[in-house]
Amino acid sequence: MTRVRLEIDSIQIHRPKERWHLYFVVMTEHPTDPDKMIVATLPTTPFKLTPRHENKYSFDGDGTQGAEGLKVFTKEMPDIRELNCHIYLRHSRRATRDLGAILADLKTGLGGDAIGLVENIVGTTTPWLVIAKSAVSLVGKTLEKIPDRDLGFVSAFERFGPEFELQTDIDRAKDFTGDASLVYSWSVE
Repeated sequence: MTRVRLEIDSIQIHRPKERWHLYFVVMTEHPTDPDKMIVATLPTTPFKLTPRHENKYSFDGDGTQGAEGLKVFTKEMPDIRELNCHIYLRHSRRATRDLGAILADLKTGLGGDAIGLVENIVGTTTPWLVIAKSAVSLVGKTLEKIPDRDLGFVSAFERFGPEFELQTDIDRAKDFTGDASLVYSWSVE
């Protein structure tokens, strides 16, 4: 059975500030229920950028250890060979931040459209909040109410076309809607 994996490879912030406490909010399709989506925060705690990082961060390491990026999820290839994924970049205004509280805030903000938390759903131990697909447009609005800084959104939608037959790992680079850019990779296993 063919599986796809999404990893975040690197980010760059295009702002003069040089101290950041960053995390991602990721939303993708539920692996078994087409009427639902799942949302998670990554990594488990915000990662810190300081002036020595020069507003750039790579999850790949230096490349000598075979290190890979920040694993977002692994799931079965959909029959239609398309997968929708939204990635939000956020800056915590506090040095320490309980990212589980963000899922709780999302659950409260979405009300009846939030179904509950699950783990081990897409090849990670990260807790994922299951939501109704009809609530997708409400996620961004709900995140606006959380007192962290919004650095933008990017769609990591992918059609797994013939290029994946020749190359199993493809990097994509996109700009967030805010002042940041992202490199992520889709892999077919």
